[in-house]
Order: sequence, then C-alpha cells, then structure tokens
Amino acid sequence: MKNWIKLNLFYLGKSKKHYIFRAKRWNKNFETISHKSVFNENYEEVGNIKEIFGPINMPFVSIKSLPDMQFGLENKFYIKNR
Repeated sequence: MKNWIKLNLFYLGKSKKHYIFRAKRWNKNFETISHKSVFNENYEEVGNIKEIFGPINMPFVSIKSLPDMQFGLENKFYIKNR
C-alpha cells in the first residue's frame, strides 16, 4: 500500500465523458497528479485525471473514465506514488 495514494473525493456528477469530483482534503503534493491514471479499490485502472480546477484547498477533479467504466458515490480511488 506504500506505493499508492488514496484520493479523498466526493462524487458530484457527470459532464459528457468526464466525472466530476470534489476533493474533501487536499495535499499540496497532489498538485502533480494531473493526467495520471486512476485506480479503484481493487487496483484496476478506471480512468485518468484530466483536470484539477477551483479553490486550492478543496479543488474539483475531472476524471475521464476508460470505456465501459462507471463511477458511483461509493468509489475509492487511488493513484500510484512514483
């Protein structure tokens, strides 16, 4: 689990092919996660972070899902820590 960073995100809704989330807590180290792959709690790739925007302390995160992937309110997301 050391190589994974959990993203603490709250699902807001879908916009075209992107899912929009709000960060519940934000760490400045996360600023480099844009365009990284996103994984579910089974560590399967589910999409990519396309954009981070809005207020610095609780930004919005846009994730483009892979084909045939759908997100819900209860998803837990991770990125690889490299």
